[in-house]
Amino acid sequence: MTITLIGMPAAGKSCMGRHLSKKLNMRAIDGDKLIEQVTGRKLQDIIDEDGLDAFKAIEEKVLLSIKNDNVIITPGGSAVYYDSVMQHFKSGGIIVYLYASPEVITARLGDFSKRGVALKPGQTINDLYLERAPLLEKYADVTVNCDGNAFPRYHAEALNKISKFLK
Repeated sequence: MTITLIGMPAAGKSCMGRHLSKKLNMRAIDGDKLIEQVTGRKLQDIIDEDGLDAFKAIEEKVLLSIKNDNVIITPGGSAVYYDSVMQHFKSGGIIVYLYASPEVITARLGDFSKRGVALKPGQTINDLYLERAPLLEKYADVTVNCDGNAFPRYHAEALNKISKFLK
């Protein structure tokens, strides 16, 4: 079984993935870290030096290589652009959308120039949210509201919704 956590950058995917990994005794794979391991480069360096299209091609290939085998996957926020990737993850289990508002995302990100956020030139976080929100909602089996700072509540809600979905 696979649990895939999707959401905007800074929605809490990596943190939630680590928490669920411990609680459910499952292996966790961070898609962004996997891309960096495979390429030997930072995400932002790939975007800056090779361009957004090259980054997306690498990202899709790496995410499709992940085996759906008792794992929690936290792909980057742009994973929802690839129907092939989302169908691959959905075929192995449940997709959980970690929702956070654009205002909360912006506050959490701070200076994101080194973070590897897949933004087009001139695009704002709000623009990115408006572009991705329909895709995030489309692929989600369940949604957990992660607005604010109530992390223990988010973790409990995610576990509860995952358990109910899997029954």
